[in-house]
Amino acid sequence: MAIQGVIFDLDGVITDTAHLHFLAWKALGDSLGVEITLELNEGLKGLGRQETLTLILKEAGLYDQYTETERQALADRKNRTYVASLENLTPQDLLPGIGDCLKDLKKRGIKIGLASSSQNAGLIIKKLGLESYFEAMVDPRSLSKGKPDPEIYLKAAAALGLSPAKCVGVEDARAGIEAIRAAGMTAIALGLSLEHVPADYHFLSAKDLVNFNWDDIVSKE
Repeated sequence: MAIQGVIFDLDGVITDTAHLHFLAWKALGDSLGVEITLELNEGLKGLGRQETLTLILKEAGLYDQYTETERQALADRKNRTYVASLENLTPQDLLPGIGDCLKDLKKRGIKIGLASSSQNAGLIIKKLGLESYFEAMVDPRSLSKGKPDPEIYLKAAAALGLSPAKCVGVEDARAGIEAIRAAGMTAIALGLSLEHVPADYHFLSAKDLVNFNWDDIVSKE
C-alpha cells in the first residue's frame, strides 16, 4: 500500500529562518553578556524556544541566576525580536523545489502536515502563502516532549486521520529524523549524510523531491 501522508519540518526544509533565529538569540545573548556563536547555534537546531534558552543559560553557567518567570520573560523577548524579523518574509523565501513538491503532493491527493517546534509556524506558513496546502499543523505548545521524541509526528499523523505507518516525515536535523523513525514513519533526510543519520531516503535538498515518485514508498503497515 502506498503512503497517504507527508509531514514536513519547517526550518531548513520549507524555508530557512535559522539565520533570523540566530540573530534574535545573539541579540538576547549580547544583552546578557553571553556570546552566541555560530557553532553553538548549530547545536540549537530543532530545539524549542525554552529548550534553547535553557541550553544557552546552562552553557554560560547562568541558569540558576534566573527564576522560571524571568526565564519566560527572556524567551518572550527573543521571540518578539524574531517575530518582528518575519514581517519581511514572502513566498520568495521558499527553499528551491519545495513549492513544486507541495503542488505535486496535492495533485496526487496525498495529505500534507507540518511538525515544527516553532510556535510561529502558523505565521510563517501564512507569510509564505502555503496555508492551502497544509491540512494539519501541530501546535508545539500542546506537546509534553520535543524532538527526538516522536510525539509531534504522532500528533500530526492523528490530525491527518492517518496511521503513522502510512506517513512520511521530512527533516533536515538528526533529532527530527530520530523522531520520525520512533513514530514508525518512513524518514526522508535532507542534506544529512547516511553516516550521520539512518534515514530511509537521503536527498541533498528539497529540489530532489520535485521529481520523486512518492508511489515508490511502501507503507510500513
